Amino acid sequence: MQISGSELLINMLISEGMEYIIGIPGHGNLPLIDALRRRRDRIRVIMPRHEQSAVHMADGYYRASGKPLAVYTSIGAGASNTVIGLATAYVDSIPLLLLIGETHTYMRGVGVLQEVERQRWSDLYRVMEPVVKRSWHLDHARQLPRAVSQAFNAMLTGRPGPTMVTLPMNVQAQSVDADLEADPREHRPHSRPAADPASIQEAARLLVEAQRPVIVCGGGVMLSGAEAELRALAEHLGCAVVSTMQGKSAFPEDHPLYAWHMGTNATTCGNHMTRNADVLLAVGVRFADKATASYKPGEVFSIPPSQLIHVDIDPAEIGKNYPVAVGVVADAKMALAALLDAVKALTPPRNWQDCDYTREIESQVADWKASYSNEASDGEHPTMGQVIKTARALLPEDAIVLSSSGNIQAQAFQEMAFTQTRTYLSAGGFSTMGWAYPAALGAKLARPDVPVVAFVGDGDFLMTIQELATAVQYNIPAVAVIFNNQGWQAIRDLQRIAFEDSADYATMFETEGQPVTPNLAEIARGFGAHGVRVERPEQLAPALQEALALGRPAVVEVMIDMTFGTSGGQGTAWWDVPVPEYLPEKNASYRQALGEVKL
Repeated sequence: MQISGSELLINMLISEGMEYIIGIPGHGNLPLIDALRRRRDRIRVIMPRHEQSAVHMADGYYRASGKPLAVYTSIGAGASNTVIGLATAYVDSIPLLLLIGETHTYMRGVGVLQEVERQRWSDLYRVMEPVVKRSWHLDHARQLPRAVSQAFNAMLTGRPGPTMVTLPMNVQAQSVDADLEADPREHRPHSRPAADPASIQEAARLLVEAQRPVIVCGGGVMLSGAEAELRALAEHLGCAVVSTMQGKSAFPEDHPLYAWHMGTNATTCGNHMTRNADVLLAVGVRFADKATASYKPGEVFSIPPSQLIHVDIDPAEIGKNYPVAVGVVADAKMALAALLDAVKALTPPRNWQDCDYTREIESQVADWKASYSNEASDGEHPTMGQVIKTARALLPEDAIVLSSSGNIQAQAFQEMAFTQTRTYLSAGGFSTMGWAYPAALGAKLARPDVPVVAFVGDGDFLMTIQELATAVQYNIPAVAVIFNNQGWQAIRDLQRIAFEDSADYATMFETEGQPVTPNLAEIARGFGAHGVRVERPEQLAPALQEALALGRPAVVEVMIDMTFGTSGGQGTAWWDVPVPEYLPEKNASYRQALGEVKL
């Protein structure tokens, strides 16, 4: 039996268990879309309004569910629009499959519509190559089974990440034998990379002998599903646990051993525990600059004298930014399970519930929570802290909250507690504006049974506001809570902190000192969604309750107190922001701090 290459591809996606595929039509993917039409009983198409958002939706779907989706685009501009989404997923190690239309194989080099060919024929796919884990450039439909199988293998094994397959237009329509379809189980590893036993024994010895052990939980813990092993190990040893932004929610944040977060925009309690640790166990952590105070010794980490046990599935991360006492290349779940067994063989469970170390953690956490100064203000408008506190009180524990970058990301990270895994999702290392709302749509598709809320600034939301149309078309009832501070307030605040109070410039949406901002609640209503604007603190709870109860796409626009210092979280450690020499005092302080950094 003969079928088209596109039909073969869609059959493989169905075999992989995909319920959705996300993309936008064009002349460069018409055979693919026709194959989807013929299999619409088995896989549903979601059509966003921008290809960047398509990738963000697939990204959010995976973070909420642990299941990858495919994204399709046409040739040319549609394909290139995915780059921001791919980079976000690549840096945060999120798997998805990108399928891009491409020039007919026999027309490469002639300059067909949307072909980029002045250096190499049909060359546009190379734009995406730096931000995908691996890519396949096809010439014939019979290559599809091998390419797609390898793409899934690559995206889901080792360090996860997005992959890409190019689909020349004639390849999509080409006929091939139906029996070429590959069984995905026959082309996938059936086990995870385990840790070297000698390294596990040495790591267990260090942890058992430690007086002030701290586990640093990164995004790799959730990617591997190692939350139960992490908790069991922490409780057996009485370890303090801190997390990176990507690790947030992997460990219950109401647990007595949880010391919250470490880093530049993190928590004082987390930084206290990590810089005073004698042994650190870092699991699935990159040690990026924001998590380490740009590597300034003694701010967040003291390595050495602290001894570092670093567990990561990517050997390139071991020892990259800090020297290790023990480097363990392994899947996080496998490594933590092995560590737990080794530790149990060396020591019985510790009485951590009644010891000075646990009381120190609790005291540090209590001091941190008492430092929240912006939950309320005397101003007319609500603060970010008020919105966070109100939302946390209204949302159930299994609700999913997403944030992009900026002040709201930092403050939600610092102040909002999560007790269930995969309930806090955020754009991490690429710090992508415009990510949270389309990612929330993907998360809601993955978890229709729980509330999904995107925390977005007005600048963030305006980058992907068109996806309100997608939400309304498919009735995806995610809620966008817009923290409208009428500008890029995070950058304005950084200008004042790093330079001087009068340095803020070209950051606020204003003309001659007067705000220029659309009424986003009205715009949401124009799209067919629910929209309400909140201007006073007492309006917050009723507006959020109504939006959550409606069961349809909703926007709650909150006009935020813009006064410097009332919103945006706290700076808890140094960050390397270069200061010009024409600011002599600030420059001198900056150069002194920079002089302490040793990379």
